[in-house]
Amino acid sequence: MDMPKNHFKHKLRQGQWQVGLFVGLCSNYSMEILAGAGFDWLVIDAEHSPNNPATVLAQLQAAAPYAVQVLVRPMSHDPALIKQYLDAGAQTLLLPLVDSATQAQELVRAMRYPPGGIRGVAASLARAAHWNGVKDYVQHADAEACLVVQIETRQGLENLDAILAVEGVDAVFIGPADLAASLGHLGEAGHPEVRAAIDDALRRAAAAGKAAGVFVTDAALAAHYRNCGACFVAVGGDTTLLRNAAVNLVESFRNGFGSGHEIKTGA
Repeated sequence: MDMPKNHFKHKLRQGQWQVGLFVGLCSNYSMEILAGAGFDWLVIDAEHSPNNPATVLAQLQAAAPYAVQVLVRPMSHDPALIKQYLDAGAQTLLLPLVDSATQAQELVRAMRYPPGGIRGVAASLARAAHWNGVKDYVQHADAEACLVVQIETRQGLENLDAILAVEGVDAVFIGPADLAASLGHLGEAGHPEVRAAIDDALRRAAAAGKAAGVFVTDAALAAHYRNCGACFVAVGGDTTLLRNAAVNLVESFRNGFGSGHEIKTGA
């Protein structure tokens, strides 16, 4: 079979608008529901959710029949962990807490085979290669691999231009919550200083010719970020969707019965 194309990466290069969701329920069953919901991309979170290579693999398999592109966010920059997720079939990784060009360069190396990188070669054991079923997998894998680095600290902002200049960094993603904390506004992702920093980061990325994304749950703000240069957004998370729906459901039934609507029990 031919090398699977990374449509997420190719759309980034074309500047196409892509809408995504964070996935943290660690369930292949809920992943399949979300995979058919119409999102352009989903990112399996293994940083803050209790995911691991085995649960990520099951979710990649669940999403495989669908058109949605599935990213993975590892818990660290560990090259061994990056190798496992790539071998499991993830073509795009979102790496958290990238603060310097040096870190970005090391991540590029972890994503690539020698001589340009340090990724171990074992195509016969890798689902990504369909266990040697993909023709010339090791020759084509680097071209389809996509590295998105997450900028979420003051240091990352200060070094953004250098990070953007690293060959092999395909996109940057702004994390407002951690960025707010780093800027001294813990729990205030909407603080004017944080908003201004995000605007500036998106514009700098666009000026450098690199794709940029951001986490945003307000449609009007997403439109604003798009005007600043963002071409992909994460608009929420599955855990939040589930909890909000559950809370709203139970509250609608509790609050729907006021005075004069006493519920009678028994005969």
